[in-house]
Amino acid sequence: MSRQVVSTEGAPAAVGPYSQGIITGNLLFTAGQTALVPGTRSLAEGGIDGQTRQVLKNLKAIIEAAGSSLDRVVKTTVYLADMNDFAAMNVIYATYFPNDPPARTTIQAAKLPLNAIVEIEAIAQV
Repeated sequence: MSRQVVSTEGAPAAVGPYSQGIITGNLLFTAGQTALVPGTRSLAEGGIDGQTRQVLKNLKAIIEAAGSSLDRVVKTTVYLADMNDFAAMNVIYATYFPNDPPARTTIQAAKLPLNAIVEIEAIAQV
């Protein structure tokens, strides 16, 4: 089965040896996205609300660069630095997945890259 790398300037460039996304078959697998603002090395401001919003904007850019859309996401994994942010993250997350949201796993991680407080990865149909 073939692999196609997905890359867009609408999301932060990879900070290591990985791709923003990979398409194989009819599925897109994204790398975990933190709240890095594209074109900078800075995390979005605004605490969990601002970071969740930026993470989902980054994911949306990758998913759209692959020719798909958020309504075709089938699974996400959310990593939180603090599970006490779960409810606030959910409020923002729900605005990006208002109908038939994807399956999801949410876990607390001891530490996220660049001291981010939220990271999300996704699998979408293309």
